[in-house]
Amino acid sequence: MANPDLSQSLHLTPETEAQQLLESQGEHGLKGVISVLMTQFNVLQTRAQMMLTITTLTLTITGFSGPKIAASGMFSRVTMAAGLLSTLASTLLILGGSLRIRWVTQFKGDTPLEFVTRVLAYRNDKTRLFFVEICLLIIGLAFYVSAVVAYFILGE
Repeated sequence: MANPDLSQSLHLTPETEAQQLLESQGEHGLKGVISVLMTQFNVLQTRAQMMLTITTLTLTITGFSGPKIAASGMFSRVTMAAGLLSTLASTLLILGGSLRIRWVTQFKGDTPLEFVTRVLAYRNDKTRLFFVEICLLIIGLAFYVSAVVAYFILGE
């Protein structure tokens, strides 16, 4: 059975999470919260870079083997094209979204709570965008692998 406290803590509003963060840092206060937030943004950045590496490899490999795979039949052509388009969409979103920089010092707030709430809302937006990016990448890779499998089965 799921822990109700856990499911509630996963869906906090940015303001509630900001309050909890500020309270949990005690004497470290806002400085401690900023350190936590920087770590979280670093995780998103690192994962986005990893995804960008995967998309780059996929697009590069396609340049070498794509024509031969596509020549194996209509299914391979369609799935490879769909895979490439989805992977490219993921790449563009990663470059314009997850890897886009906005410095924590650019956020304004009249109080520490307001400041942290705004940063958390931004983090949540980036996290949602990251989810879209990874879904597009997974769809793209699934189509691409389908094309490769069809090539192995139907290829010359």
